[in-house]
Amino acid sequence: MNDRRNRVVVVSLLLALLVAVAAFHPLHDALAGWSARAGTVIQGHAIAGPVVFLLLSMLSAMLAFLSTAVLIPITVTAWGKTATFLLLWSGWFLGGALSFAIGRFLGRPAVRHFIPAERLDRYEREVKQLVGLPQLLLLQLALPSEIPGYITGMLRFRPSRYLLALAIAELPFAAGAVFLGESFLQGNLLTVILVGAAGIALSWTAGTMLYRKRQHRITSNE
Repeated sequence: MNDRRNRVVVVSLLLALLVAVAAFHPLHDALAGWSARAGTVIQGHAIAGPVVFLLLSMLSAMLAFLSTAVLIPITVTAWGKTATFLLLWSGWFLGGALSFAIGRFLGRPAVRHFIPAERLDRYEREVKQLVGLPQLLLLQLALPSEIPGYITGMLRFRPSRYLLALAIAELPFAAGAVFLGESFLQGNLLTVILVGAAGIALSWTAGTMLYRKRQHRITSNE
């Protein structure tokens, strides 16, 4: 699955950019100060702020071009790590659940608005055999979050099994994103590198295991 490789490349480049910014103290200090001021503003919107962040996190799990990662340092400043983690994880989970529902109830015509037809056909061939919870968990860890829900919903996988895999898979990424945001604010360069590298390694390992399982299945059927 080429998308897992693309995901690793993109995340690696973003991590390199984040490290470069953290290492350049004038820019880092300016961004940290801006985050603190923005966090103070958000604190003045006790209901609207969390609701908007939750909705944006939900959409980021459904749309490839949207991400709430840049907001995490601000929300950590405003609400702390625990609240940010819970809102981020909940938003990603709800987004994944909604993408599954779109695939399941609206089918291919709707999913083609989110995934190009050529990629959709390829995913349908590769994913339709991944019915077990461990395989779904690997799929969710390996691929960009906006893909598995639409595909598994369209293929009419068991909802409870997919949602459990989704809930488990988003936990380490949500925790890592919050820890990464806090470490960036503190200028802890080593922690930023280690946490980012751990997330990349987790995604790559899951994709490799999934690929090997698929190759083994193909070999066994020959």
